[in-house]
Amino acid sequence: MKRERIAAIDVGLKRIGTAISLDGRSALPQKPILRRNRKQAARDVDAFLKEWRIDRLVVGVPESGSGAEEMQRRIRHFVSLLSFEGAIDYIDEYGSSVEAAEMVKGVTRQRRDGKLDSIAAQIILERYLSQNRR
Repeated sequence: MKRERIAAIDVGLKRIGTAISLDGRSALPQKPILRRNRKQAARDVDAFLKEWRIDRLVVGVPESGSGAEEMQRRIRHFVSLLSFEGAIDYIDEYGSSVEAAEMVKGVTRQRRDGKLDSIAAQIILERYLSQNRR
């Protein structure tokens, strides 16, 4: 049986963190996508998904907190711009960015290069994988 290739994205206003799982067990952060505008970002996400031949996309959304509804709406709208035809799952991203910052504390200086966004996407994907072990 062919393993499902899964990607996760952490959609932010400036950057989109990305992560992949090719074996259904481990998640690896990938290069973040810098977001100049919605259309460009959607094209770049589509190219990323095509490059890795992704079957399933996991999207982090805030389930609670201030502004959660507005961010959910924005994220779902962004996902609707994708031409991706595989399965899409939404999962609560609560605390993933804070957890990512904790993971790299003392290891790397916090730069605005998007690495944290991709580590947050990795955390989102790890949560998904642990909830959906087959």
